[in-house]
Amino acid sequence: MDWNTMLSYDWGAMMPEFIILGTTIILSILDLFWPKHFNRRKLAWLALTGIILACLSLISLLSFETVSILSDTFRLDSFAKAFKLLLLFGAALIILLAEGYEPQEGLREHRGEFYYLFLTALLGAMIMSSSGDLITLFVGLELLSLSSYILVGIRKHDRKSNEASMKYVINGGISTAITLFGMSYLYGVTGSVNLGEMSRTMAGMTDGQLQYIMGLAFFMVFVGVSFKIAAAPFHMWAPDVYEGAPTPVAAFLSVISKMAGFVIILRLFLSLFLTASGDTFGALDFLDKNNIYIASLAGLTIIIGNVIALRQLNLKRMFAYSSIAHAGYLLVAVATLGGGYFLLDTVWFYLMAYVLMNIGVFAVIQLLSSQSGSEDISVLAGLGRKSPYLAMAFTIFILSLAGIPGTTGFIGKLNIFLGTFITEPGHFVLAGIMIAGTIVSYVYYFGLLVQVFFRPIHSEKVIKIRPGLYAVLIICVMGTILLGVAPNIAFDFIHDQFGDFTDFISSK
Repeated sequence: MDWNTMLSYDWGAMMPEFIILGTTIILSILDLFWPKHFNRRKLAWLALTGIILACLSLISLLSFETVSILSDTFRLDSFAKAFKLLLLFGAALIILLAEGYEPQEGLREHRGEFYYLFLTALLGAMIMSSSGDLITLFVGLELLSLSSYILVGIRKHDRKSNEASMKYVINGGISTAITLFGMSYLYGVTGSVNLGEMSRTMAGMTDGQLQYIMGLAFFMVFVGVSFKIAAAPFHMWAPDVYEGAPTPVAAFLSVISKMAGFVIILRLFLSLFLTASGDTFGALDFLDKNNIYIASLAGLTIIIGNVIALRQLNLKRMFAYSSIAHAGYLLVAVATLGGGYFLLDTVWFYLMAYVLMNIGVFAVIQLLSSQSGSEDISVLAGLGRKSPYLAMAFTIFILSLAGIPGTTGFIGKLNIFLGTFITEPGHFVLAGIMIAGTIVSYVYYFGLLVQVFFRPIHSEKVIKIRPGLYAVLIICVMGTILLGVAPNIAFDFIHDQFGDFTDFISSK
């Protein structure tokens, strides 16, 4: 590729990624050369500035038509724009969460590394959102994964953190190997790594013998990605990793990392296994015949996540299983995607709701656990009398996670629930499992509220909230209520800016 060809590309499409990359380099250099006595907490504001600038540059690109550069390996289409906005928004909240983190050990001495490793992981997730071929997708996945492994074990003198990091590396390596194995079959069958070319080749296949190979590739990729999103029965790493990781890292894993996992699923499945042609071997026919596997995994994930959460006394372990259950709800939406692309806005809205309510919960957990040195549910005891406003914020997040009307979590679940009836044939069993799982979740979610309002005060120590955490709580509370009362604001924004994702469809 000559120099003139490189200059001919519209590099402005990658401006958000360039800004994040530049901020990461600046942070790493500053952390390396600044004296040890310098307070690295201030680097959070530089990281946040980089994220805000990247978000502003992305907003300026929303009105642009689909841009494809580097031989269609990088695409800025409606799908990429929509999910990058979510990734950057969630990342900004987590940076504010990390700025207010005051641990006994860990980020206190390695805070500088946290910020640029976090931005590196974010960069990987953003690259995955715009991936136009398997190689770019895999590079983004590994950039996210390797940074995540280090972040989980950043408290290198803590035994739980060491154990969590080791389990995460082992399980992550297994999932990566399985995913790559499935991708190799896709490449072997189609002779290309470009998603558009692969989809066109698959749509024209008439040899029934290839269906077995495609089924194996579909199965391997889906199993590998299921590790990443902590879907049962591939969830075994999540509770230990959430418990051992610093709270901002646990929040990152529950939101950004999980969102990136669903980006892989949607990019691959909608690009390769869904097409307008159902008369040939065609992917629409393939996905309709095989989405029973996605539906089964979704139901199993909802059941296991909610049932095992009932027995948890550690807050981060409880919300790890809660996160597993919510991955199940999102998989229900994926299982019904064969009914039409318009369900992409359902997935986007649910992920937005999940960002708001889950980061809000982790903000409260961080405040209480940093003060008491414990992550047991007992730290919530008496919070309603000790700090009424904080208790009210926590209650709003819990009600949203439980799916109570008037919150964004309810709207998200309702949209997915209704989607189970839209598809033909309807997924009525999944709808029933969603209802049953939601009811079971009331037990452990409302058990936390019992601690907040009906138990004696755990500690009389005054809770000090840093400005960054104040901002996180306010944004999450307002977003959870506003999008619960007026969800049309989000859906109108999606339809105005991204339409029905037709440019994503036409990329095939």
